[in-house]
Amino acid sequence: VQLVESGGGLVQAGGSLRLSCAASGSDSRLNTMAWTRQAPGKQRELVAAITSGSTTSYADSVKGRFTISRDNAKSRVYLQMNSLKPEDTAVYYCRVVTLVGSVYWGQGTQVTVSS
Repeated sequence: VQLVESGGGLVQAGGSLRLSCAASGSDSRLNTMAWTRQAPGKQRELVAAITSGSTTSYADSVKGRFTISRDNAKSRVYLQMNSLKPEDTAVYYCRVVTLVGSVYWGQGTQVTVSS
């Protein structure tokens, strides 16, 4: 499975960005799709996840501001990020788990929030 993220960039605090991750290259059905992030000097953290049944979960730090969604027909997962804060600055990675348990990562997209 190949994952390609897009939508990162530079935005002012309070602004919005929408990340997109497209999965291709596998006949395995996609199970859980998620977004993680890693800020400089910090460990990678799970931001949001969505199951094949569209059950969602979020890190406490982004609840009420970020929304994860998926389009199964297009094998895509999205992350709508609103009310962005400087502490949201990180490289955001898409992660996919297939129904057979294989895990795949995207190459990452930089999100920078200026104060």
